[in-house]
Amino acid sequence: MAKGSGIPVQQVEMSFLDRLAPLSVHQGVVARVAPVALLDFWKFVEGIPPLPEPVLVVLLDHVKDPQNLGAIVRTAEACCAAGLLLPKRRAALPTGSVVKASAGAVFRIPIVSIVNVTRAIDDLRELGFFSVGLDTVGEKSLFVEPLPERLLLVIGEESGLSRLAKEHCDEIRRIPMRGKGESLNASVAASIGMYEWFRARESIS
Repeated sequence: MAKGSGIPVQQVEMSFLDRLAPLSVHQGVVARVAPVALLDFWKFVEGIPPLPEPVLVVLLDHVKDPQNLGAIVRTAEACCAAGLLLPKRRAALPTGSVVKASAGAVFRIPIVSIVNVTRAIDDLRELGFFSVGLDTVGEKSLFVEPLPERLLLVIGEESGLSRLAKEHCDEIRRIPMRGKGESLNASVAASIGMYEWFRARESIS
C-alpha cells in the first residue's frame, strides 16, 4: 500500500525500530510523518459553513489524556465535525500516541489551537453557535430535546467542566446514568454527545 502511494519503504532490524520509537508499541512498523499542524482559530472560523448550515464543533476543556484525545478525534471525524478545539496549555496535543489512538483521523479533521476556552465559546456564540457543555451536574438530560443544529459541544475531564467553562456555556446537560459509577470516561461522554447530534442530522437527511 505504501509503495503504491509512492512512499519510500525501508526494511530495518527490530532493534532500530525500538530506538526510533522507544515509547510506542510499534508492532514492527514505524512511519515518519510531519507533525500534526494546529490551525489558527480565526483561520478555522473562515472555513465554517455560513448560517443556516448545521455544523458541529467540539471543544475540549483541558483534556489531558492522549488516549482520550485520540478517541475523541476519531469519533469527531466519523460524525463530520467541522473541527476540534484544543487549548494551547494544560491539555493533550496531537502526539504519536494520539495519532495511533485516532487511527489516523487526526490528519482528516481540523485540529484548532485556542488560547482561552471561554473566549472561544463566546466568539463562536457570535457566529451563531449554541454551546452545550456535558457535565454530571447538568439539570437537563442530553436526550430531553434535540441538540441545536449549530452546536459547540464542550467536553471536560472526567472530573467535569471547569467552573469558567460552565459559566460561559449556554446550557449544561448530563448523560443519564443508572449504575453506581459517578461519571463516564471523557471520550465516551464526547462520543455520546457527538452521535446524539449526528443521529438527528442523519434522520433528517
